[in-house]
Amino acid sequence: MSLMQIEESPRPAGRGWALWALGFRPFYIVASVYAALSIALWAAQVSGWLGRSYLDAAAWHAHEMLFGYTLAVIVGFLLTAGRNWTGLPTPTGRSLQALVALWVAGRVLVLTPWVWPSAVVNAAFPLAAAAAFAVPLARSSNKRNYFFVALLVLLGVAQFGVHLAQAGTIALPAWLGLRIGLDVVMFIMAVMGGRVIPMFTNNGVPGAGARRDERVEKAALGSILALLAADLLQLQGPLLALLLAVCGVAQLVRWALWNPWRTLRTPLVWVLHAAYLWIVVHLAMRALAEIGVAPVHLATHALTIGAIGGLTIGMMTRTARGHTGLPLVAEGIEVACYLAVLAAAVVRVFGPLVAPQAYMSTVVVSAALWSGGFALYALRYAPILARPRADGRPG
Repeated sequence: MSLMQIEESPRPAGRGWALWALGFRPFYIVASVYAALSIALWAAQVSGWLGRSYLDAAAWHAHEMLFGYTLAVIVGFLLTAGRNWTGLPTPTGRSLQALVALWVAGRVLVLTPWVWPSAVVNAAFPLAAAAAFAVPLARSSNKRNYFFVALLVLLGVAQFGVHLAQAGTIALPAWLGLRIGLDVVMFIMAVMGGRVIPMFTNNGVPGAGARRDERVEKAALGSILALLAADLLQLQGPLLALLLAVCGVAQLVRWALWNPWRTLRTPLVWVLHAAYLWIVVHLAMRALAEIGVAPVHLATHALTIGAIGGLTIGMMTRTARGHTGLPLVAEGIEVACYLAVLAAAVVRVFGPLVAPQAYMSTVVVSAALWSGGFALYALRYAPILARPRADGRPG
């Protein structure tokens, strides 16, 4: 299953152009650049500098962080992993360019007043990615990973629902589509985290002893699916709080079995553990929000900035290094990216609780840390992702 098969090579770094050789290359670049610029774009939209959009500022921000940034990273990752899992090609060249162009078109259209073109194009992106990912899976009978196709389709449906609800075409709240999308992404993170974090821990930290327990695995993944179903039914109140608490405990037990405290000297590994812990924080804070103890938006930011931001920046550095033939070692720039993104989560989630009178200051500081972390990634990795592998291998 390993996403990376790394062999260090004495040959010099690759020269030339390889941007369209594999899915992670362009999608990691556009995602990181967009993550760094999105806060500025949000401010411009709030100020009215970008014209009138049918999505208000809060809805646009939530939509773009989930269906813009996060979905780009997921698609880049899956198109790359799909080749390893099946041994068959995934989109490259013109077909990969078309997928990226579709993603870019969605980012532009969502800033316009054109509801239907934006809805169709934005929903088409995950559906097109699902089709591209499904082809090698079907040809290789890789049934173990078919569910990723269904999850991409579900993200497309949830995204389409957000647009229709915002336009008043369907009698459902727009936040429902965003919530379903977040649940789906949390499930994807839980699945991939359970596959790779223990493996990376044992491979990168000799004697770490990270392990998996099948009963805990079923409880951790099953409880997230139960939460997804509860959110589809718009369940609220103490019963939902209980489900969130059970789900959080399952994730915490799972995380503890991976022995995260043994990874502190290996940044490429500890960043994944730190990010996964934010899922537990999210679930705990959302449970508290359901009984009126904590603001729900802080729980959302624990998931989006802490878990999604932390896991994506961690996997984007690891897979970028692995698939370009570089040693699997986090250097100073990588560590700075990790610390900036995780610090952004701490400030955004806990800052308003510690200093409610300085709420806007915590928002600004968190935004600057987030943008700075992803800007560093883009500056560091864009040249690496655009050129051939250092070891001369394809991909």
